[in-house]
Amino acid sequence: MTPIARIRRTSSWGPATLRRALALLLLATTAFPAMASERGWGYLMKKLEADGISRSRIQRVFRDARMRPHSHLDYGLYPKESTRLYRGFRQRSSIAGARQCRARHAPEFERAQKRFGVPASILASIFHVETRCGANKGKDVALYRVARLAMANEPKNVERNIKRHTKGEPRSKWPKIEARTRERGKYLEDTFYPEVTAAFQIGSKLEIDPLDIIGSKAGAFGIPQFLPSSYMRFAIDGNGDGRVSLHQPADAAYSAANFLAGNGWHQGISPKEKRAVIWNYNRSDAYIDTILFLSEQIQRTQN
Repeated sequence: MTPIARIRRTSSWGPATLRRALALLLLATTAFPAMASERGWGYLMKKLEADGISRSRIQRVFRDARMRPHSHLDYGLYPKESTRLYRGFRQRSSIAGARQCRARHAPEFERAQKRFGVPASILASIFHVETRCGANKGKDVALYRVARLAMANEPKNVERNIKRHTKGEPRSKWPKIEARTRERGKYLEDTFYPEVTAAFQIGSKLEIDPLDIIGSKAGAFGIPQFLPSSYMRFAIDGNGDGRVSLHQPADAAYSAANFLAGNGWHQGISPKEKRAVIWNYNRSDAYIDTILFLSEQIQRTQN
């Protein structure tokens, strides 16, 4: 990322040159003049401006009431998704729902399978697990959700988390805890800041307000629950209307299949490779187990 402004040495410091240099210095120290109090989003807003998004557009988004004020983000150091989240998907009613999803969108799944080589049963399983085949796509502003996570590495937020995680721990453990806390904060920023910029890119591409992208509390949206960067990389028109909407079954099926194929799904793929590919969709062994289980259950009704 480029700095907001930088003064270079010059061989001649005339009055005009000096005024320009001072103006640049002032810009460097006062860009977004009350950003620290810009409803808590100043850190992120500066990064976005440095990456070329116009200040007026950034301010319009972050001053919108839908972007609630930000104070802090508490984060864990060793998060792991619980297997309990997926137990319900193995029940008889859930298996029936996955099979119904496969049947309901059979034409879309089969066209996607033919084009990308990803089984219709895998696509139907993803639809079912992610959104109950489109019935529960979420009601949150996706940009707000990913922006919160992108703020994890804001210096004051990191210090807050260091204090939180070292509280009650022996001092001998503090250096390791602090290092892990900083590592985790940077990971979250590195992971979710690109999702923020991608949300702005989607807004430009579709000529919509990026705040109109509605999804889950994790910031994913549409039937297959793509994060914004996945939309930009893998979303594809499946119904030929010239516009890609992950709320449309054909577009969603093509996009999910394109994602999996783009991450290595191929003809004759091994069980180990299948797991590696689906890991890119959701980095959870419990999730992978569930998708493969439901896919097998769906295939039994097709044979």
